[in-house]
Amino acid sequence: MSTTPDLSGKTVVVTGATGGIGLEAAVVFARAGARVAIVGRDAARAEAALAAIRQRSGSTTVEARLCDFSSQAAVRRLAAGLADDHARIDVLVNNAGSVHRRRTLTEDGIEATFAVNHLGPFLLTNLLLDRLLAGAPARIVNVASTQHYEGTLDFDDLGFERGYGILRAYARSKLANVLFTRELARRLAGAGVTVNALHPGKVATGIWSHGAPPWARAPFAAVFAAARPFMLTPERGAQTIVHLATAPEVAGMTGLYFEKNRPKPPSVLARDDALARRLWDASARLVRLESA
Repeated sequence: MSTTPDLSGKTVVVTGATGGIGLEAAVVFARAGARVAIVGRDAARAEAALAAIRQRSGSTTVEARLCDFSSQAAVRRLAAGLADDHARIDVLVNNAGSVHRRRTLTEDGIEATFAVNHLGPFLLTNLLLDRLLAGAPARIVNVASTQHYEGTLDFDDLGFERGYGILRAYARSKLANVLFTRELARRLAGAGVTVNALHPGKVATGIWSHGAPPWARAPFAAVFAAARPFMLTPERGAQTIVHLATAPEVAGMTGLYFEKNRPKPPSVLARDDALARRLWDASARLVRLESA
């Protein structure tokens, strides 16, 4: 992992940080002296990640919080707790994500992949904007995917009541991440808070393992094991997250999509400003966000 600047006195929030690239990024931030709040869904995994980060970084200023991003009530509780305990947030990394083999609805009645991967970070970020503005110059980092190039949007069927597929749903959620990044950057222009999206690379993590049907899990595991030597380690996959969160040369850059630490044109749809505004409005309605 490349050297990071001194983050002493900075507060960094990383969602989806109980494993994979989120955990590895949190280790780097903690080593650099930041106060790090990691967010996970499972209490046991969160406690294990907390212990690992403290041990590997030597930092005691690391905390763990629980949130199931499929629940808007849980996201609101997380935001309220973070706002109560931190007067400012310097970096927010939206990394939590999930996939579902079959179409699944959340407790809010929303297709789960879209809810967790897009609406969760959309709501959390908006609820923490006051703290991010207090931390200006602050940075928001949204973990998207190259899969967004395959993504589509149908505002009459955002939740795939018709034609659901695991990859189609994932691609739509990742396209939403990039569009959200673009529109939020426009809204925050001149405020001292930047927001960028990234593709971390083909990383050897387990996000897709539970997306396979039971009969295919053993073959999937075998294929994954064979491909693993050709994939990025989570530590390397976290590098672009750390770069966007800390690198001096990225200061002031906003609304962009990055791969391998460099800006890259996203998909044609992801560059559509009217589409980005329409998605923002639809998302605000779905999460009942006031003053959107």
